[in-house]
Amino acid sequence: NADVHIVRDGVELHTGKVTSLKRFKDDAREVESGFECGVTIDNYLDIIEGDLFEVFEMREVAKKL
Repeated sequence: NADVHIVRDGVELHTGKVTSLKRFKDDAREVESGFECGVTIDNYLDIIEGDLFEVFEMREVAKKL
């Protein structure tokens, strides 16, 4: 359920949720950099070779007083 920015040629095209991640036909929680995988992004189908995925999580952190 991580969020992802899809960047092409330095321009952010879409921000959405990762809806599925697969490695060798099996569901995966994470895939290390440099390995092939299948990924589905919520409401976005126009992924081409060379697109950059910037995956991130928003966390709420308590302020120290």
